[in-house]
Amino acid sequence: MAGRKSDFTLPTLDDLLSSEEERQERKLAKIRDIPIEQIDDFPEHPFQVRDDEDMMQLVESIKERGIITPATVRPKEDGRYELVSGHRRKRACELAGMDTLRCEVVELTRDEATILMVESNFQRSQILPSEKAFAYKMRLDAMSRQGKRTDLTSTPLVEKLSGVDALSVSKIGAKTGESREQIRRYVRLTYLVKELLDYVDEGRIKMRPAVELSYLDEDCQRDVVDEIDMSDATPSHEQTIRMRKFYEEGKLTTEVIQAIMGEEKPNQREKIILRGDRVRQLIPKSVPITQTEEYVCKALEHYAAYQRKRFDRDAR
Repeated sequence: MAGRKSDFTLPTLDDLLSSEEERQERKLAKIRDIPIEQIDDFPEHPFQVRDDEDMMQLVESIKERGIITPATVRPKEDGRYELVSGHRRKRACELAGMDTLRCEVVELTRDEATILMVESNFQRSQILPSEKAFAYKMRLDAMSRQGKRTDLTSTPLVEKLSGVDALSVSKIGAKTGESREQIRRYVRLTYLVKELLDYVDEGRIKMRPAVELSYLDEDCQRDVVDEIDMSDATPSHEQTIRMRKFYEEGKLTTEVIQAIMGEEKPNQREKIILRGDRVRQLIPKSVPITQTEEYVCKALEHYAAYQRKRFDRDAR
């Protein structure tokens, strides 16, 4: 926690002149058991807290050993506390029947708390695209408000995002291992209607098609949702590029979306894969490779005719 706090404040004179033992004592003085009912979740917290198997394991661990790593809260003006880090621990304590949560109380501004909240949650092993999208946006907004430049230069793949600068994106990329372009793509997902964003989380729509759809207005996006629900097929990247182009030209209508979505995509065509070595050993060597398809089709026609005759004979 001390490492994270150094991102926000310079060491005080007391920190420089005191011993490590004294610093640890001051830190422990900020750790206390706070009634859960006095702790509010972080506003618009982008990370989901699921009552899944991992949560049940955390509940059992807390029952046996308690909270090993305290949650982080910041005091509110009304005397309550705002949870910055530890939403899963708070939920686990509730499920375990506990009334309090072990917390470290830290003085943070809203933007400092936002940055810390995002950083701490990125340690999770599984993060949905939608969670990353809103987390990146919240952090970039916070960094922008802290006085960063906002003259972000466009890149070939992702357009300029208002209020986001290249330096901020690069800093986040250095911490997360994501490229600048990928971070921008994630932020574009926040412009999707919920249904399309759910499809991205489920893996039904990939990142780049989703980014293209994010440039459509809400009505057009909902037309796309209707077509997906009717056909049970999602648009390809090429199809979404055309939709966006029609939209920017003011020509994207419900009928155009239906026409584009109704096209057969290469990945929807039925494919039959035959192993070449197995097929060739059944074909006479005198048949050229270029005539393999014709030979196989004729063989199948003869076999189908044989099967029909056999069926008619058995039916008598």
